Amino acid sequence: MCTLIRFAVALVLLTSSALGQQEYVSRYDVFAGYSFLNSPSVGLFENGFEFQIGVRPKTWYSLGFDYSISAGDLNLTSDLLTPALQLQLGAQLQQLASAGLLPPGFSLSVPTHSRTQTFAAGPQFSYRGLSQITLFVRPSIGAIYEVATPHPADPIATAIAAQLAPSGNKTDWTGFYGFGGGADLLFSKHLAVRVQADLVHDHLFSDLLQKSRWTTRFSVGPAFNFGRNIVK
Repeated sequence: MCTLIRFAVALVLLTSSALGQQEYVSRYDVFAGYSFLNSPSVGLFENGFEFQIGVRPKTWYSLGFDYSISAGDLNLTSDLLTPALQLQLGAQLQQLASAGLLPPGFSLSVPTHSRTQTFAAGPQFSYRGLSQITLFVRPSIGAIYEVATPHPADPIATAIAAQLAPSGNKTDWTGFYGFGGGADLLFSKHLAVRVQADLVHDHLFSDLLQKSRWTTRFSVGPAFNFGRNIVK
């Protein structure tokens, strides 16, 4: 949430140097650039790529498709698991401790690699009262697909990882919802630099993780505008 607040303040400061109505707005736009996803509740930060394509029926709104792919690493610890799994694993660890097979001070931590893809489509609403900056907001509604691959570092973690992900990895699809916004910094009729952020909520791996999560996505890169001028 703090990232989005700082981002919004920066946008307000940018507008002071770009007063004036836009006289050229193209029908279509394409964006591709660097993106990251940050899910602090599970300690996951992922670097990646985002792609967007849109069509503008009117100067003040557009319809588009959004795709991103990113990857990163987290440590899966017992406190992230559902209460039922915590009880199950706690009983197993107690048995190992009673048999003298659990190292002193053992704490479950399974390094896990995550690869995440997001898919979204819908409207975006723009403000074009500034000659060199287009401000926009949008609902962020779509689906998220994640592949989690554990890389346990000890025999006990290896045995637990085999229970949680018998095939060697675990995948899940779920929906997400939230909001986003940003700005296009216009260098010409056809070229801009887009800076944007989204805050969305989802509950991936609900059979494994006890809590849902809020994820911030930030991206930056070039946006290309093409097609006829739709300014009336």
